[in-house]
Amino acid sequence: MATQAGANIRVLIVDDFAETRENIRKLLQFEPDIDVVGMARSGREGIQLAKDTRPNVVLMDINMPDMDGIQATEIIAKEVPIAQIVIVSVQSDTDYLRRAMLAGARDFLSKPPPADELINTIRRLGQMSRQRELLAATQPPPGTPGAAGHKGVGGKIISVFSPKGGAGCTTLATNLALALHSGDNKVIIVDANLQFGDVGVFLNLQGKYSLVSLAERADEIEEDFIQSVVASHSSGVKVLLGPPTPEDAELVGAGQLKKVLEALREHFHYVVVDTAAVLRDVELTIFDVSDRVLLVATPDIPSLANIKKFFDLIEKLEMPSERVWLLLNRVDRRGGITAANVEETLKHTVRGQILLDEKTVLASINSGVPFVTGAKSLPPVQGVLDLAQKLREEFAPKEAATPADERGRKPPAKAPSLFQRR
Repeated sequence: MATQAGANIRVLIVDDFAETRENIRKLLQFEPDIDVVGMARSGREGIQLAKDTRPNVVLMDINMPDMDGIQATEIIAKEVPIAQIVIVSVQSDTDYLRRAMLAGARDFLSKPPPADELINTIRRLGQMSRQRELLAATQPPPGTPGAAGHKGVGGKIISVFSPKGGAGCTTLATNLALALHSGDNKVIIVDANLQFGDVGVFLNLQGKYSLVSLAERADEIEEDFIQSVVASHSSGVKVLLGPPTPEDAELVGAGQLKKVLEALREHFHYVVVDTAAVLRDVELTIFDVSDRVLLVATPDIPSLANIKKFFDLIEKLEMPSERVWLLLNRVDRRGGITAANVEETLKHTVRGQILLDEKTVLASINSGVPFVTGAKSLPPVQGVLDLAQKLREEFAPKEAATPADERGRKPPAKAPSLFQRR
């Protein structure tokens, strides 16, 4: 869709090949909402033209004679902050991609870029640039009386963890994210299982960028950069994918991840974090910034034994136990271990139960379609929707409880300890 007259997207092309510059210019001249305001033959010339023309979008080559495109990108990003830079290069390996994003690039296209992809990218980033331009024009300078700083959403971070693998954390995290999302509540799910995360698989999503992209710029994360990195699910939920390979997990440190999560909470009402079934600095850091830790157990002795160890650990670490919500997944109504058994043994309330429905859950995982989008009568759907509602109520403003409220509460019925062998 064309923009209003006088509000066209200003594009600067930086490439040392005259033919490439001219081909892109000719392609863009047929777009009524895009103006090519300059063409540069080198990185240094591109920097000067960017200062002179203040483009919304810069199309930047990497390999140039006097200064490579990554160096030029870093300088333009600082000198002309409204400019959204797209690296366009034959160099498409992950190392170049990572370096470009770290320097300040917003996107990366392989050369020659398909016409539709190039134009769509320019329009998307042009809109981001205009928003930044408008904000800069309407915001009083720092230090001006009455000037106010950015006020974020102040969202809630909800991490999903189990000390035993295979408990269904990713299934729960992905479905919970969709259940929490609404027109009034923006939700993002973060795959913090750094080595072997599956959130993308469970949501049938792929993307160029990942948690690594934000972690490498953890000290300067802005909303438009977040939007350029995250993937979008059809439900409207945003997704920050995990590192693309196990070795890339080393690029995300605990301190970086903490800054990323704290930045995300300023732009989303709920940040759902899927975690690995291990306890390292990364996981402990996630718990430290989480408003709630959903501790997932399955109703079997090995799982519950590990859950007990976890509660013992957080007591030693002086982590508030009320921050941790114990959940039971794959609960079988036909018998076996019940929630009452678990509460009596662990001395912790079971805050939610997801009933066993192997057919529904397996079909959901294999299709990449969360089961919470299915019929609300399905037992697992009911469990997740109930959990989402409890979380909304937990985080809603509360009135002080009256003595009558307290008197009305009954202690849970006692059940035999599960760890007392008969």
